[in-house]
Amino acid sequence: MNLLAKLKGYFIEDGGTWIKVFIPGVDLHEKILNRKIKNVEIRFDDGRHITADQRKKIYATVNDIVEYTGYMQEEQKEWLKYLHISRTGCNYFSLSNCSIETAKDFINTILDYCLENGIQLKESGLDRTSDIDHYLWKCIKERKCCICGGKADLHHVDALGRGVDRTNYDDSGHRKMALCRGHHTESHTIGQIEFCKKYKVYGVKYTD
Repeated sequence: MNLLAKLKGYFIEDGGTWIKVFIPGVDLHEKILNRKIKNVEIRFDDGRHITADQRKKIYATVNDIVEYTGYMQEEQKEWLKYLHISRTGCNYFSLSNCSIETAKDFINTILDYCLENGIQLKESGLDRTSDIDHYLWKCIKERKCCICGGKADLHHVDALGRGVDRTNYDDSGHRKMALCRGHHTESHTIGQIEFCKKYKVYGVKYTD
């Protein structure tokens, strides 16, 4: 049984913390007495729960995946949760009250899944991510355009210079982004600064 309580006070004693809580509208006298409850589990709420914007991004992405796989939304959502758990080792979570960090990491997982499997989104992944650094890195890894999700090549934000043998040159110290042919051409046409400003992107250093 999970109940929402209000913290009314606390003090430190003998290396531990006493806390006083109030659970509004609930009488637990008989339950505690009859079941002889002596231990409780406490989760402290710092107010940083999943945001409405994160939840909107998650469901929009799940729906795009549903169109690709043909599964029902609830079935697909649960499958993606367990995919995330298997990849991160986190505990099971609910999208109604998980933390901001869990929501951010889950968005990373489902966007990763889309990039890995060529699932097209109805809007740019840049508008779906809560962790742009990770998204830009994953786009490079999967060679998918960070703007539109199409097949991409590497675009060097830090120019390699003329005459460099790109087949043997170590470019790990250079900032890069993954761009399709069209967006790559646009970046050269309007210039790097304007391109990054227009799409709110930037180069990242990639290591696998």
